[in-house]
Amino acid sequence: MITAAIWWVRRDLRLVDNQALTAALYQGGAVLPVFVVDPALLNSPYVGERRTAFLFGGLRALATALAERGGRLIVRHGDPATVLATLCYESGANAVYAESDVSPYATARDRRVAAALPVPLHLTGGLTIREPAATLKDDGTPYTVYTPYSRRWRSHPPVRRSDILAAARALETPAAIASDALLEATAPESAVFMPGEEEAKRRLRAFVAGPQAPIHGYANSRNRPDLEGTSQLSPYLRFGMISARMAALAAYEAGDNATTREAREGADTWLAELIWRDFYISILHHFPHVRRGSFRPEYDAIAWANDEAHFTAWCTGQTGYPIVDAAMRQLAATGWMHNRSRMIVASFLVKDLLIDWRWGERWFMQQLLDGDPAANNGGWQWTAGTGTDAAPYFRVFNPVSQGQKFDPDGAYIRSWVPELQRVPDKFIHAPWTMPRSDQVRAGCHIGAEYPAPLVDHAAARERVLAAYKAVKS
Repeated sequence: MITAAIWWVRRDLRLVDNQALTAALYQGGAVLPVFVVDPALLNSPYVGERRTAFLFGGLRALATALAERGGRLIVRHGDPATVLATLCYESGANAVYAESDVSPYATARDRRVAAALPVPLHLTGGLTIREPAATLKDDGTPYTVYTPYSRRWRSHPPVRRSDILAAARALETPAAIASDALLEATAPESAVFMPGEEEAKRRLRAFVAGPQAPIHGYANSRNRPDLEGTSQLSPYLRFGMISARMAALAAYEAGDNATTREAREGADTWLAELIWRDFYISILHHFPHVRRGSFRPEYDAIAWANDEAHFTAWCTGQTGYPIVDAAMRQLAATGWMHNRSRMIVASFLVKDLLIDWRWGERWFMQQLLDGDPAANNGGWQWTAGTGTDAAPYFRVFNPVSQGQKFDPDGAYIRSWVPELQRVPDKFIHAPWTMPRSDQVRAGCHIGAEYPAPLVDHAAARERVLAAYKAVKS
């Protein structure tokens, strides 16, 4: 029998700053990196083919990195409790190490695995920058509003380079342990996100390095989907191809090295976005019911219209509102969407179409490379006004003015809605207002080449306010 520790790979597809792997190595024997292809997750209604392909691509990149160090990634298919118990007997493993997770499925699965294993299951940190238990109120209860949570979060010492765990230089994985083949899942040719830890590190460097680094202007550019002003690291954080702690370190160092007020604000604003990620993970950890319904249960009684034809038009980018349609087509083409665009399309679905936010939450999870149960749920409930730190229910984004403010020249719209390429700037955000002669010149007849608005925004706003007021009263 071989003495070994199992590193159960889950959402930590990296070697640098990996707390679970470091703990497994610390025991001094061989390490078995194991990924379990769980049919319960593959068959979930929230699974996305594109995200699965990205995950499997990341696993192949991890397998290559392990092989360069003398190790090997073991892949097994089946129920994690059964698979890991069997591996413990096969390998003589004395412990299993894994990065903790907070979703209801993950916590229930880990309880089952711990009960089935003949050895201890050790769960480590690493999913977040600060563990949920580290950021609580003085009375030990969790925060439910972002601003005080952020203040407490920032009261802890900043992340420093000495906190980052180095990658193992060598790994010993017993050759006798058999591995299944990883399922084939090919990303589409249009894929713009290459999976793997090395690509994640390259993107982080590109975002923060040098005097013209995008992070320096992030505070001003982050709301502009027509600009390349964000890190686009969210898919890599989703699967731990880079640690959240590494991202936080980059934000702290960028702030420390900033030479202008704008640069400092950019670094601090990006750090605030990383804190939002920790916040939503904390909410899911402490209030798992949010995956089933509203954080504020009274909003589960809203009388949604749930028009399926309207939902299909939203999904396919055929609502007649250019900024909404551009964003939804970007999602369909790339598996990613700018954060401002996410807020706009979510508000449109919930507030203009009066469709249950959970429909949108599920669609995003099926489409997004970075689809994360905590962040996705938190974002949708924020926009719907049903969550913790929610926008007021009476805040209804106007899709025309949102486009005018955040895509002023219509560049983002034209890049994703080719029917509107020749529409004059003054009509690009409300093309239905074009005179017939301009429609002819632009080759864009409203109701033919491009749809008329699905709903009237002003009337839709009154309808949704009445629906929310009925619940509140």
